[in-house]
Amino acid sequence: MATTVGTWARRGAAPGSREFLAIVTTCMGASALSIDLLLPALPDMRADFGLAPGDTEISRIITGYFLGLALGQLVYGPMSDRYGRRRMLQIGMAVFVVGAVASVAQTSLAGLVACRFVWGLGAAAPRSLSVAMVRDTFQGDAMARTMSLIMATFVLIPIFAPAVGAGVLAVAPWRGVLWLQAGIGLALALWSVRLPETLHEADRRSVSPRSLAVAARTVFRNRQTLSFALAITASFGILTSYIGTSEVIIDEVFGEADRFPLIFGVLACPLAVGSLVAARIVSRIGLARLVRAGAAYLLIAGLALAGVAIATDGRPSLWAFGLAIALLLPAVTLVIPSSNTAAMAPLGQVAGMGAAIVGTVSTAGGALLGTLADGAFDGTMQPFALHVAAYCAIATLAILLLARGPTPRTGGIDVITEPVSPA
Repeated sequence: MATTVGTWARRGAAPGSREFLAIVTTCMGASALSIDLLLPALPDMRADFGLAPGDTEISRIITGYFLGLALGQLVYGPMSDRYGRRRMLQIGMAVFVVGAVASVAQTSLAGLVACRFVWGLGAAAPRSLSVAMVRDTFQGDAMARTMSLIMATFVLIPIFAPAVGAGVLAVAPWRGVLWLQAGIGLALALWSVRLPETLHEADRRSVSPRSLAVAARTVFRNRQTLSFALAITASFGILTSYIGTSEVIIDEVFGEADRFPLIFGVLACPLAVGSLVAARIVSRIGLARLVRAGAAYLLIAGLALAGVAIATDGRPSLWAFGLAIALLLPAVTLVIPSSNTAAMAPLGQVAGMGAAIVGTVSTAGGALLGTLADGAFDGTMQPFALHVAAYCAIATLAILLLARGPTPRTGGIDVITEPVSPA
């Protein structure tokens, strides 16, 4: 048996193969799954921790997770530039499982938030290293197309996860959802041993303070990377605002708490549209045009959501709210993978550090922006809509005004960073 398992692991999944893409996609999806499965359990968790119905304090379990997810990337990314993506991914998956199992035993909200932070630290490895692996394996429009296809699969998770969570709650208490996620993390950890090492030996970098400083400086001095990182941050702010506020909006504004998993899943269906469209057309129109068109669409969608909220004093019909969200979410999933590709394109041999910094900034910033929107809830959807419109404007300005335009020769995004040799 041991020999069979060892042979299975050694054969592995070839870079760029279907299994490789499936594992990388699942790695990216693990972070979203750890949020969305819990959403139907929030009312039970409020009751268990002595919170009032609709109390937004429970969203701290989401914020704590996001903060761990953000900070962990600063460790795994640079370390993966030295020790390889595969080894650091395995370490992170172990932390992921430990955090999930420890969460089950918590009897206080503070304890659960702390364990969710550890859980997020583990989830940071599959979140950031999957991006670095894609950057190692693909370039240019091929990378953009791959990222879009991965994102299209990844965003299907919010469609099914709440329904799965609700199914678990029908037969078990809310801690059963945590056990399910621990099991999924363990299964992914075992499957990920088939991933190849995508970082070539010649491209490995030292982890000396000087080398790390050079790599970080390369990232921070690149206008293109920083501009698109800001756009990704604002876009993640939209998603975290929606995830953190949707349950209380559907309950308090529309009185549809019992149908939340169904409504959330239906509204999540358009999430895949933006990524699928991006994957189909990026080779035809180029990354530069795609990301600019996505930015313009995002701004229009954000303003439309704000217009619905203002016109109805924050209490539109469920149909109007649903249509506005269905218009918004494809724009977000069109902008995020395209902007991620544009941010990572110039980073080459510092891809691990780049993925870490971009991932940390966007995740932590997105969590903070989401917390601002959650905390502003006043019994209507107007604060949510106005915050989202502001985040759409920030993302659009970052792409259209701060990032460099396409080069005349290639029609692609300018690469303005200086090359860095392995230290």
